[in-house]
Amino acid sequence: MRAIAVRQIGGPEVLELCEFPEPSVRPGHLKLRTRLAGVNYADIHLRDGTYPAPMPCPFVPGNEVLGTNEDGRRFVALGRGGGYAETTVVHRKLAFEVPDGVADHDAVALTLQGNTAWHLLFTDLRVTAGDTVLIPAAAGGVGSLAVQLAKHAGAKVVAMASTEEKRRTAQELGADAVVDSSTAEGLTDRILDAAGGPVSAALEMTGGDVFHATLAALTPRGRMSVFGAVTGVDGLVPMTSLLAESKSVSGFWLPNLYPSRTHLNESMSALFAAVAEGWLKPLNGPVYKLGQARQAHHDLAARLTTGKAVLDLRL
Repeated sequence: MRAIAVRQIGGPEVLELCEFPEPSVRPGHLKLRTRLAGVNYADIHLRDGTYPAPMPCPFVPGNEVLGTNEDGRRFVALGRGGGYAETTVVHRKLAFEVPDGVADHDAVALTLQGNTAWHLLFTDLRVTAGDTVLIPAAAGGVGSLAVQLAKHAGAKVVAMASTEEKRRTAQELGADAVVDSSTAEGLTDRILDAAGGPVSAALEMTGGDVFHATLAALTPRGRMSVFGAVTGVDGLVPMTSLLAESKSVSGFWLPNLYPSRTHLNESMSALFAAVAEGWLKPLNGPVYKLGQARQAHHDLAARLTTGKAVLDLRL
């Protein structure tokens, strides 16, 4: 089968289009003919050796797919690699049948990034009406969905994005205010000005100075959920700040919910229903051919994409 293989850890150049052995079907698993593979920061971290659950080389990256089983039914699925290939094998408990009326690209957007946005907001931060929520990369895959989910829950949404076009997109998705996040210098003041004061909840995925700027923008007893560090720079938590203002910082990694029999089933059902009802609109991003995986990784890492980026195995 055609696949993208990683034979050594490195930059986008290590993504190699090749013929790779088809995976064998194991008990409790489902074999899918891949239509779309989601492109995510997790794939970049897996490729460059910074993912929390590394894989031995050679491997096929791709933790999120949409495909059809032998009787033609559509499934989206989460896994540990294997998605950048014409055929993939996924665990049945992490595969979810796509309802009629939900488009392929929309379904992929909901799978890893939709579930991440949902559980960041409602499982980790427990956002409710009355919260003021700060959402970074608000025109990206997770951020664009988080803006809509938080707004629908009744929260005030303050969206951060690095360009005027992306900030305009966030407003169109329902953000109450937008913040220029192109530089960390002065970021706390810009957040406070846009929000009309401190925020009660915040998502964070950048690290370094942005982490500290976000923490400083939290109200006393505010909470922040960290789900990435795209700069590769740690944001060491100042204990005095936490103690003095009773702030809380938690980490979130979606695979920690994979063993649960309820969390992902509930969130996928809710996300599919929200799309069917018309109030949740996934922001579909660029579509690449399988052989363009290197370009897809480059574009995502350079923050050139908006919405959900995918590889289309049919092209």
